[in-house]
Amino acid sequence: MNSSKPTMYLGVGKLYKFINQLAGTLFPGYFAFVMATGALSIAASFLGMDWLAVTFLYLNIVAFILLWLLTLIRLIRYPKRVFTDLASHTIGSGFFTTVAGTCVLGSQLILITGSYQAALYLWALAIILWVLIMYTFFTAVTVRSDTPTLSEGINGAWLIAAVATQSVSILGTLLVPHFTHGRDVALFFTVCMYFLGCMLYLNIITLIFYRFTFLKLEFAALTPPYWINMGAVAITSLAGSTLILNADYWSFLQEITPFLKGFTLFFWAAGTWWIPLLFILAFWRHIHHRYPLTYGPQWWAMVFPLAMYTASTWKLAAALETPFLTIIPRVMIYVALSSWMMVFWGLIHHLYIRTATFYRSERLLKRAK
Repeated sequence: MNSSKPTMYLGVGKLYKFINQLAGTLFPGYFAFVMATGALSIAASFLGMDWLAVTFLYLNIVAFILLWLLTLIRLIRYPKRVFTDLASHTIGSGFFTTVAGTCVLGSQLILITGSYQAALYLWALAIILWVLIMYTFFTAVTVRSDTPTLSEGINGAWLIAAVATQSVSILGTLLVPHFTHGRDVALFFTVCMYFLGCMLYLNIITLIFYRFTFLKLEFAALTPPYWINMGAVAITSLAGSTLILNADYWSFLQEITPFLKGFTLFFWAAGTWWIPLLFILAFWRHIHHRYPLTYGPQWWAMVFPLAMYTASTWKLAAALETPFLTIIPRVMIYVALSSWMMVFWGLIHHLYIRTATFYRSERLLKRAK
């Protein structure tokens, strides 16, 4: 029995070292997995696929807890890396996925299980994260002296700032029926967040569109986060539709409902316009130029827009009373599900290879000693 203790301790030590390594190299935007899985779960719930919605909810809860554990370890053990990443033009915006992922999970809990209390805590956490990340990131990229060029610094991940803002609006609006007091205050806040998200999208997409059309775009630079070009307007459509469907809780919201309907349809149409172009550019990158399809955490930034477009179109059809639009999500749900399954398989394979590589290197290191 005594001889087994060192072996047990060695195994625990290796596991701790492996987890520490995962935390140290954690991609800032990995909560996009929670966003993508949650959006697909919500879309499945809208379409009556309850078993799929519940399965993805439980999977998302596990993923959310694990990602937060790794994030906290990284924040405690590698604070300089965290703040360096947060101040980066290229990957700093990925931290907004923590806000969006938190709100998407909260929305799942309400729509699938009716767990308003847990969703309320997640909403409070998301608002705190939104304030911290929003003003830290934009301050850091503004005051730094070594700013990159537009072509080097801007990418589709910047639009996650708009996604995070709209996700706060959606979760807050879904919570309103549960409030016994202050519904008008809550809706005022969520309406302001909705318009703020619209502002962020319009500002950032102008830079991205300019980068697309007037600066040379190498096929290698056309990374999956550019799908957020569509995903940001999809979640904006969902936020607007959610406000329209809850307009009865506040008289002012009823007054501006016609405007909200037009504005929401505008953003949905913009998102629809992006889809064919993004597929064409993906063909240009991976088929024409034969760029390899290797797994990376950024691929979840492609799955999320497809799932969110499915959910937002279903909700838009209800808000505008246009049932003919429901044919789109009935098809898109399978496109989103297929993309999720392929990227999830890539994640499992990636984790397997990384784990095997780590333990192989540990065995070689032990032999060398």
